[in-house]
Amino acid sequence: MQEENYFKDYENLEVHEIMLRDRPRQEAYKNAIMANASLFKDKIVLDVGAGTGILSAFCAKAGAKLVYAVEASNLAKIALKVMEDNSITSIVKVIHSKIEEFILPSSAEKVDIIVSEWMGFYLLHEGMLDSVLYARDNFLKSDGLMFPSEATIYVTPCEVPRLFDDWEEIDGVRLTTFGAMLRQQKSCKPEIAVISPEDLLHKGVAMHWMNLMDVTRNDLDSIVFQDVIPVNKSGKHQGFCIWFDCRFPAESYEDSIVLSTSPRSPATHWKQCVVVLPETACEDLEENAPISFKISMKRNSENNRKYDLEVELIDPNEVEHPVPCECHLTKCILIKAHLETMDTS
Repeated sequence: MQEENYFKDYENLEVHEIMLRDRPRQEAYKNAIMANASLFKDKIVLDVGAGTGILSAFCAKAGAKLVYAVEASNLAKIALKVMEDNSITSIVKVIHSKIEEFILPSSAEKVDIIVSEWMGFYLLHEGMLDSVLYARDNFLKSDGLMFPSEATIYVTPCEVPRLFDDWEEIDGVRLTTFGAMLRQQKSCKPEIAVISPEDLLHKGVAMHWMNLMDVTRNDLDSIVFQDVIPVNKSGKHQGFCIWFDCRFPAESYEDSIVLSTSPRSPATHWKQCVVVLPETACEDLEENAPISFKISMKRNSENNRKYDLEVELIDPNEVEHPVPCECHLTKCILIKAHLETMDTS
């Protein structure tokens, strides 16, 4: 039933309208494909979860000789019309099927490239990457390419003023009690929202990186990351902000396109994911104050398309700090000074 509902949800055209109007998303895929037409020329491409088929159309326009646009939902009917409207049905073959049930034509060789827009909130929500990896393992040539090819998840401590400060007063009325109850409710599950760069307390650290050519489904079951971060500025620690970047193949690594959902990049429909701290865990911090934490993303036992996110705050005096560390703890200041003395000797 969960799988049926998942694909049924994607038959809502407003979902696709949101994605198609997402300019950073659209431009990243179009530029990654069209600017690397040499990689697509005369190649066989598999589009996993094709949706409206727009990525398949990009591939055809980039010179692919054959594109399999595989779409499990009834949106496949619209994708076929899109191919007809663009006169590319001779190149793009729309297949109404789950990728796990798709079979390459008996005479067909494996594909050269897999294209897919599989990313969900905080990268892994929806679990569509599982299907892309299935396609890679069963249909991609050993020297084939994945679009995108790399993905990185970032995390940083942050302020969340719209959940805290905004309720101090609304039109002359104090709503602090409402704000406290709202925060309590929102601290029970991740919040999807647009976070201002000014609300970040650090530039962010990479908590997970994956190469789409070798990551496995089991690798996605659990991601655990622990670190000590010295905040870049004074502020109120009220949560953790999570976002992701995806990199596409190119003729040279320096020319590769990166789709970023960072608060410092143009907003996308993915926004950012915020784990809101309980009020008792929030604190005012000075610049260079250390935040020690462990964050985990674990696949939900009842629905493998969802993840459980947990954050544990750790006493920064009880864990090892990176060397050198910019925080204001005495031991880190002394270690940094010692290293600087060695560098100048």
